[in-house]
Amino acid sequence: MPFPDRPDAAPTAPSGIAIENVCLRRGNTRVFDGLSLRLAEPRIGLIGDNGSGKTSLFRLICALDVPQAGVVRIVGGHKPGRVGMLFQNPDDQIIFPTVQEELALGLQPQGLSRREAAARARTFLAERGLSAWATRAISTLSQGQRQHVCWLALLIASPDILLLDEPFASLDLPGQALLHADMARVGQQVIVSTHVLSHVRDYARVVWLDQGHVRGDGPGREVCAAYEADVSVRAAAGRKTEAAVHA
Repeated sequence: MPFPDRPDAAPTAPSGIAIENVCLRRGNTRVFDGLSLRLAEPRIGLIGDNGSGKTSLFRLICALDVPQAGVVRIVGGHKPGRVGMLFQNPDDQIIFPTVQEELALGLQPQGLSRREAAARARTFLAERGLSAWATRAISTLSQGQRQHVCWLALLIASPDILLLDEPFASLDLPGQALLHADMARVGQQVIVSTHVLSHVRDYARVVWLDQGHVRGDGPGREVCAAYEADVSVRAAAGRKTEAAVHA
């Protein structure tokens, strides 16, 4: 479902990401073999099949994984907190038992005391009409609400670069619309990995990963259409093979 906002019209990102001849292996699996990309646009979509390398790319950018060869650089410096990531599963990200505590965590690197960070978190929630969430236990929230808490934690921490890994997967349609609008407003660089192509189709740039290699890179409508066509061809071939087996 397309939305009226144009995320690619957001302010120019203050920096970017340089990935230079990166090789990454996990056991006997070669995830990337000489991958090079420069990611500088304010809004970038990242698409591809499961296992194509999208999450691995995000983990490299966040320094959660270290490549066996090559370099991943944040252009403009390596100041702590430059990059923030929204994980696919909010339970892999949330640490504290209440919403207020989770949001306050992202403020402590700014030099705020626990009390100051908690007060800022309450104010932040109130400004968004979510005052009642402050003391709510994370365990009482739905999957989509926990995903929203993770997004709010990123917003309040305000890193320069936001990596969103399947951010729409747990959200209902109102939640998707709210997140989409939020993403359109923020001034940071946003890179979105998603299977919901309607959310990135109007981006100025979309990168299609296929088994760790860049299969397509260009305007969102062109790259998304090429990926959809490839999926259709593979699905048709699969149906023919299945029919032949059962003939």
